[in-house]
Amino acid sequence: MAARRAAAEGLLRELLREEAPGRIAALTEELFRAAGSLGGEAGAEPEVEEGAISLWNWAVTKHMGSVINDEQRAKLRFVACRLACLCEGSDPPEGTIRRQILMSMKTGKGWIDIGKADLADEFLEIALNSIEKLYTKLRKGSDGEADIHVHKADVEKDLFKVLSYQAESAVAQGHFQKAVMCVQRCKDMLMKLPKETCYLSILCYNFGVETYERKKYEQSSFWLSQSYDIGKMDMKYSVGKEMRAKVLRLLATAYFEWDCKQYLDKALKAISLANEENLHPAGFFLKVKILLKSGASDEEINSAVAEFMHHELSLDFCLNAAKLLLENGRESVGFDFLNSVAGRFESSPDLGKITLLYIEFLLQNKRELLAKQKVEEIIIGHYTGKQLLSETLNQLHIVLWDTAAKHYEAKNYSEALHWYNYSVSFYTPGQIDQNLAKLQRNMASCYLHLKEVDKAKEAVKEAERCDPNSIFTQFSVYKIAVMEDDTDKAVEAVIEMGKLAEKSSQCEDKPTVDENTGSNLLSLAAQIALENEQQVVAIKALEYLSEHSRDCRQVFAALKCLVRLVLSKVVVENEEKRNKDIKSMLTYLTLAHRKLAEPFTEENLARDIRTFEAHWFRKVAWNLAVQFKDCPEKMRDFFVLSFKLSQFCPSDKAVLIAQKTCLLMAAAIDLELGRQQVTSSEQMEFLTQALQHLQACKEVWKVLKLTGDFAKDPTDTLLLLYEFEAKSKLNDPTLNSLMESVWEQPQIEVKTLEIIASLAMEPPARYPILCKKALQGALNLHRKQAAIDAVKFSKCLHSLINLSLPTGVTDLDACVLQEVWGYFEDALSVISSTDGYPEMEILWLMTRAWNTGIFQYTIGKYKEAEQWCGLGMRFLNHLGSLKKTYEGHMVGLYSEVLDKLDRAKGFIPNEE
Repeated sequence: MAARRAAAEGLLRELLREEAPGRIAALTEELFRAAGSLGGEAGAEPEVEEGAISLWNWAVTKHMGSVINDEQRAKLRFVACRLACLCEGSDPPEGTIRRQILMSMKTGKGWIDIGKADLADEFLEIALNSIEKLYTKLRKGSDGEADIHVHKADVEKDLFKVLSYQAESAVAQGHFQKAVMCVQRCKDMLMKLPKETCYLSILCYNFGVETYERKKYEQSSFWLSQSYDIGKMDMKYSVGKEMRAKVLRLLATAYFEWDCKQYLDKALKAISLANEENLHPAGFFLKVKILLKSGASDEEINSAVAEFMHHELSLDFCLNAAKLLLENGRESVGFDFLNSVAGRFESSPDLGKITLLYIEFLLQNKRELLAKQKVEEIIIGHYTGKQLLSETLNQLHIVLWDTAAKHYEAKNYSEALHWYNYSVSFYTPGQIDQNLAKLQRNMASCYLHLKEVDKAKEAVKEAERCDPNSIFTQFSVYKIAVMEDDTDKAVEAVIEMGKLAEKSSQCEDKPTVDENTGSNLLSLAAQIALENEQQVVAIKALEYLSEHSRDCRQVFAALKCLVRLVLSKVVVENEEKRNKDIKSMLTYLTLAHRKLAEPFTEENLARDIRTFEAHWFRKVAWNLAVQFKDCPEKMRDFFVLSFKLSQFCPSDKAVLIAQKTCLLMAAAIDLELGRQQVTSSEQMEFLTQALQHLQACKEVWKVLKLTGDFAKDPTDTLLLLYEFEAKSKLNDPTLNSLMESVWEQPQIEVKTLEIIASLAMEPPARYPILCKKALQGALNLHRKQAAIDAVKFSKCLHSLINLSLPTGVTDLDACVLQEVWGYFEDALSVISSTDGYPEMEILWLMTRAWNTGIFQYTIGKYKEAEQWCGLGMRFLNHLGSLKKTYEGHMVGLYSEVLDKLDRAKGFIPNEE
């Protein structure tokens, strides 16, 4: 306990020295928590008492200086009061007790004022106990009966305050009986404290207001009755007639809302008393309201209304009273009252308000003929010097437009025009006003429905004069153009609408129309065009809608419609228009991708809807790619778009397969475009794009392979071949590392190696070493087969010999000849052991061997010449039907060569 007290004292000292508001707030909270745990025996040191008083005074000063707020002051009062209680002792002096009473009362009241009445009770109870102690001490020191009465009067003022505070706390906490008891004790003390009459009356009124707002009408009526009764107890200190009337009006209202039938008499008595106390418009109004609710006769209500006319009441009040009567079906009383009010305010500039109210209720009761007469009277007055005030005229325009709109919705267009014309009557010729433009547009819509196109044009022309930059005006122009089948004019109007919609969306400070209005009008324009079979106009409207609408759903709906419309045209168009529409389709799908890529919330686009839209557009892009295969670049673009759109779909197996296929197809098309007659820069661009697609495809393929068994899928091979082609033609430095991984593959196919060999020498690529290595690998695989395919083997060998022994090359290294000799031997081996070796290939091998021998002879290499010519003769033996054709010639020629070789050998000097 001592430690907690010491901690509180330390915080207190620090707080009294602190000036920074932030630190004061923090110390206040700490001190409040610390003081909450203090209690137990009294009798603390004098320093604690001094600290408590200093804190109290400090809080008063800081609160006046707005350094601390009400709640912080209440908490500091709590601390000071708690510390002061610890210092009280068993027999405190009179001054200490009085100080304790004051501090406890104010602390309790402080908690009540900030809405924490439950914390007030403890301190109000301390105040009561302290008052009792003070009274006991004063009685002990009194000399007689007179002194006792003085002391009793002295403490009763404080007792009255504490009891009233306890009543406040009880009402705030919903403890009705306790509050009643406290107020009754206060009421009993008023004979001795008459000056408190006004205070207690107002306190009970406040209780009545508080419980009325909580809809506790029984309690409210009790408190308000108490307030009225207390207010009359001493007229010298009364609250005044105005306040008593106010109390009675609320009491009547409480009875009225509690149960008008059961408490009708009480409500009427209360409001009658209120009107007797102080005449007030609210009292008259409430009385009529109660009479209407009770079902009183017209005579009774007329009598109550007649009271009004004997007093000075404002026109607005009279109009509200008339509305009340008319809204409750008392037309006779209401209209009679309006007529009397009109007579009373005949010279008032606000007289038009009465006629306006008359018109409104005539229209509400379907009495349009009488309403028209009243409107026509106002129009005549408008041109004879009896104009309505601008506010009243504006209200009349609203009534006229609402009436016209109701007829328009009921498709009674002629009657709608009648009411719109009333509104037009109040505008001067040549007047420029946006409302007049709107009025003319509304009239134009009516004329269009009535097929009166010329009149509609005149109305729209007038609207353009008043408000040329209105999207609504352009929409009216558009509707007329569509009705007249004027496509050019309709397109022009759509373009203007699109520009105005764009301008509105960009004007952030003060948009000319609601941001959705422009989009909705463009949507409606497209719908009208489609209904009238004007596809060109519809497409233009949908294009603007998809570009400028901020509603994602609306954008996607527009783009879908555009795709369908353009697709229906493409089938029957010539090539020039077809290409233009294909380009448009790419634009639509690109916009769909852009919209899907925008940040989204569940409010503007739910996740499942977003996924659905992405699937729809990716499938469309796929189908378009397949459909336009005769246009490779467009085909590639659609495949790429399909891939991009699919990225907004869940990555299930089907989507991954589609992504892989799109990227492979895009890469294949770029490679094909690169093979065509293009400039080197264009070729480089195509090949670079192909590599990008392949890299993306590899990433997709990695994920896809995790979803199942793809052992027979050719994707790995295609990726390898496409990458090899692109990198070889780009002279990419990473090509060798790519091929290193290829040579290490154990399951590589012959066909793959043959294609690599072909690509390695396809311009602009030239990699003979890679080509030879690939062909050698292919030849090895051919040899390893159980049954060699002689045709395929021959082709591979043919390419390898051609690469190693180029035609027309004269300077051949002995090592190269030796290598090539091995290929010829391989050929002989396969020819000998296999049927079906192509005869033309055997002839080609024979010719190449023979020509090589002849070439060796011409350069004086007789031994090599004999070997190669002999090799050629060995192939002769394997020729079929062609053997006879070549045999005679070859044998004779070979004999001549041998003879020449023998003679040539004779001239060759012997080696030493």
